[in-house]
This record gives sequence, structure tokens and C-alpha cells, in this order.
Amino acid sequence: MRKAAFPLLLSAALAGCSFEPHYQRPAPPIPQGWPAGDSYLRRSEAALPSVSYRDIFRDPKLQAIIEEALANNRDLRIAAANTASAVAQYHIQHAQLFPQVGAEANAGVTGAHAPTTSIVNTGTGGTGGTGGSGLAIVNGPGGFSTTRNYSVDVGVTSWELDLFGRVRSLSHSALDQYFATEAAARATRLTMVGQIATAYFQLAADNSLLKVAQDTVANAERAVTLTNARLTGGVSSRIDLREAQTILDQAKSDVASQTTLVAQDRNALQLLVGAPIADDLIPASIESVDGQVSELPAGLSSTILLRRPDVVQAEYQLRAANARIGAARAAFFPTISLTGLLGLASNTLAGLFTGNAFNFHAGGSASVPIFDGGANRGNLAFARAQQQLFLAQYEQVIQTAFREVSDALARRGTIEAEVAAQDDLVAHSRDAYNLSEERYRIGIDEFLNTLVAQRTLYTSEQSLIRTRLARATNLADLYRTLGGDALIEAGAGQNQAPTPIGPAPAAVSRP
Repeated sequence: MRKAAFPLLLSAALAGCSFEPHYQRPAPPIPQGWPAGDSYLRRSEAALPSVSYRDIFRDPKLQAIIEEALANNRDLRIAAANTASAVAQYHIQHAQLFPQVGAEANAGVTGAHAPTTSIVNTGTGGTGGTGGSGLAIVNGPGGFSTTRNYSVDVGVTSWELDLFGRVRSLSHSALDQYFATEAAARATRLTMVGQIATAYFQLAADNSLLKVAQDTVANAERAVTLTNARLTGGVSSRIDLREAQTILDQAKSDVASQTTLVAQDRNALQLLVGAPIADDLIPASIESVDGQVSELPAGLSSTILLRRPDVVQAEYQLRAANARIGAARAAFFPTISLTGLLGLASNTLAGLFTGNAFNFHAGGSASVPIFDGGANRGNLAFARAQQQLFLAQYEQVIQTAFREVSDALARRGTIEAEVAAQDDLVAHSRDAYNLSEERYRIGIDEFLNTLVAQRTLYTSEQSLIRTRLARATNLADLYRTLGGDALIEAGAGQNQAPTPIGPAPAAVSRP
């Protein structure tokens, strides 16, 4: 019994042996602070609080659309399926750390004809007093015999003793790959919320542009009526009428175009949501949602990017590649496997559970790589190259994230001044149009002045709407690029290993 337990004790003693490289998080290849200058907001350095999309997008209609998308969006369902697949792959790999125990019961009957064999003494006599004798083997017809066999076996087939950490390194890699897949699912969710907010704002802006075009049509129709009356009275020329009609025609064309864009915007939003959107959830105008987006703190250390889901995903992929180096190194060393079988066997069912029916078998095997044509060296070189690949990708993701946030901050630093200037431009353009129209009505100015003022007003109103859209979209971009949605970070299972069947794996440090 002591001899049988020795391999298990040896395995336990060497459980800490591993050739997996110690993981150390690379230093982020970005500045420690955000850019500063005239185009950037200057804010006090503070830790970014966790927020939810409800804190940023306070419009109840938008919140309802996002909640519906969280239940119906197909990208999220695909991400959830990928996460479930990664969990299953981890369970499969983790199970190889433990012996696979199986039980088997057999019962059989064998029948065959058995001939009867006998020996016959034969003798012969002859003339001259001579004689002889002999023996002969004679097979008779015989009979039919049956043999019964019963057995019950419990055993372990080819359990690899993980003396050099190969299986544990593969288990660590599968676990980190699961964490990477889970982070990818959270990145998908974060991106989806940002895309829905952007599509919602675009629909609101196009509704506002449609309203401006419709108002311009109404104003142009009044101008055409006025110039036509003045032409009939001989006060105005035909050129004034034609110039008034050009504004009317342009506005009608814009109405048709904006009507198409509004329908397409709604289709795009419904695709993101994954279900039809109720009419009462459609934004009436960009002005109705302009004040429904709150500020997101932005003046903080750039290391906050380390918790962005895509950055977390890249780091776990790097960890998984690091663990695979350990498995490739361990392949250079012997592989030891154990087999064991305990069983009962008897030719009668009643005698199966007696002491005489017990039997056992135990054995082990070891394989040592001597010559493999360079396969193990190639696998190790490949694992190291993959680790360098994922390291470069990790650093690239951080740099891209830094650039995205910096761009959003640069836009945020100037957008308010642009909106204020556009507001003034619309107010002054409207006043100029009203004055020029009145002067034309009483015959002081030519219609050309009114035409120019009307076109300026129309263009400035469109520019103001687009600038307000840029401000709302900029806040959505900051929400997405900084990451850290509270509902995402509170998601079930984040950075937690799925519960495996069997003992827990060796501890793995997490970022």
C-alpha cells in the first residue's frame, strides 16, 4: 500500500514545479497625463468614479432604448455565446489536472460444442502364432457447453503526473483566454451603448434639420408670394421672383433628403437595438436632448485606460501567451503517466462479490523526448514569438486608447465655444433676415439682400444643429473611450474564475 501511494506523494511534492515565466505587467507606453493646451480642458487631477450610462445619458427615452438593446442586441448574444464557449474550454483543460476515474460492469455467456474423446485398445491375430495390439483415439459426437463470466472494474486510465507544470500552464492559459473573452464581451457592450447614443443623437439632429428645412420652405413660399404680388403690381422684377423660387426649390429638396435620412437613422437605431422602436421613444429634435447628456470627468491619470475592456482583453491574451511558454518548455522533459484498475471477476454471479473474485492492476509509463526533429524547439520558439506578438498588440491597444481619449478631450475643450458662437450667428442671422425682409417689403432694399440674408440664416441654423450634434456625440465618445461603466464592472463573473469540477487551480494574479 505504501508503494502504491509513493507516486501520489511525489506528484504532490512537485506540484509547485513550473516552467511558466513570471508575468509582469508591461509599463504603459503612454504619458502619465493627458495633453494640455488651448484645445484641452484643464481639470483637477482626480480618480475617475465609476459611472453607468444612466449617469451620462439622462434622457429617459434614450435609457429605455439602451435597456431594450441590452436584452435584444445580437452582438451581445454572440459575445455571451463566445464567453460560454471559453468557460467550457477552460473546464475541459482544467479537468486534465485530475485522474479520470471510470467504472465498468460486464456479463457474458459463451457457448460451444465439445466432442467426447476416448482411447480404444485394438489388437489383431494371424497365422503362425503371431499377433499384435494397438491404441486408437476416437472422437465421439460429444455435447454443448456454456461458460459464464461476470466482472466489475473501477480504474484510472493514463493519468499524467504534471511534474513539470505542462498541464497547469495550459490550464492557466485557458483561464486567461476565458477572461479575455469575457472582457471582449464587456467591450462589445460598452461600444454598443456608445453607438446607440450616437445613433440616437444623429436621429435627433436629422429631425431638427428636417424641421429647419420645412420652416425654410414655409418662409420661401411667403417670399415667393410677396415677390409675385410685387411683380404683378409692377414694383418688382421677374429676377426677384426667380431668386425667391431658388430658395424654395432648395428647401424642398432638403426636406425630401432629410426625410430619407430620418428613416435611415431609425433603421440603423433599430438594428442596434435588435427590435422595433416605439414611436414615443423617437427624439423630436437635437434641442430636446441637448441638455440630457451630463459631463464625464476627464482630468485624470492616463493609467485609467488599463481598465478599459479592450485593454483588459489584450492583457489577458498576453497572459495566456505567457502561460503557453511554460507548457512548451515542459515538453522537453519526461512525461509520466499512471494507470490503475481494481475489479471483481467470477464465472458465477453469486461468487462475484466474494474475496476470491478480487483482482487489481497498477502500472506506469514514462516517455522521454530524445529526437523529435526540432519539433519541441519549434513549439517553444512559436510560443515566445506569440508572447511578443501579444505584447506588441497590448501596447498598441493602450496607445490607440490614449489617442482616442486625447482626441475626444481636444474636441471637448473647444466645443462649448463653438456652440456659443453658432448660437450668436443664428440670432444675428435671423435678425438680419427679418430686417432685410421688412426693408424689401417697404421698398427700401432690393430682394437680393433678403435672399442673401435668408440663405445665411438657413445655413447658420444647419451649422448650429450639427455643432450641437458634435457636442452630444463628443460626450458619448468620452463615455466609450474612457470605459469603466459601473454596470459593466459589476457584471457577474468579471475577473473571477468559473467554478471548475475538482480542486481549484493554482492562484493566478490578476490585473
